[in-house]
Amino acid sequence: MTFFTLLTFGAAMFLLAVSPGPGVFATIARALASGFSHAAVLTLGIVVGDLIFLLLAIYGLSSMAELLGNFFTFVKYAGGLYLIWLGLKIWRSTPELVSVQGVRELSWKKNFMSGLVITLANPKVIFFYLGFLPTFVDLASLTHLDVIAISSVVTIVLGGVLLSYAWTASRARRLLQDKKTVTLVNRCAGGVMMTAGSAILSRN
Repeated sequence: MTFFTLLTFGAAMFLLAVSPGPGVFATIARALASGFSHAAVLTLGIVVGDLIFLLLAIYGLSSMAELLGNFFTFVKYAGGLYLIWLGLKIWRSTPELVSVQGVRELSWKKNFMSGLVITLANPKVIFFYLGFLPTFVDLASLTHLDVIAISSVVTIVLGGVLLSYAWTASRARRLLQDKKTVTLVNRCAGGVMMTAGSAILSRN
């Protein structure tokens, strides 16, 4: 696998990562509700979920995804309901100004898990990688070093894009000083989170 191939793959991954989707919307919502650090943990969960599916695709385990169809269906609905529940907590949270931490009910673990289920609740991601990777590399001839390189590109590009969204949203949050405005932002953020959960539940 050449450096040029890896660079091309990274550029394509970047274009896909910046496209609005459940992960982007959830990251922005989390950053608006509780700031950059919480959104960063959620981003970590999203990236870990992508890496899981990436490795499944690379090692030819798409058949396992099909065999575990019922499990993925459970994860899909559990994940969607979980995001809706988190959205409700954000929506109903007491408005807090910038000097106070965001939605305290959401621990680091819950932020990570909410990011993880965003990806794991969508088993189509593994099939996306199965269709996407062969455009750049021959999966059968990949070495362990190639796998590490590809995984690193996905981590850096996807994580970097989502963290950029989170940082921008958190900067906007710091400008909010009015309690009514913070209430509106929390409800918008909670609404986005619930919408993401509803989209997962309605996905075929």
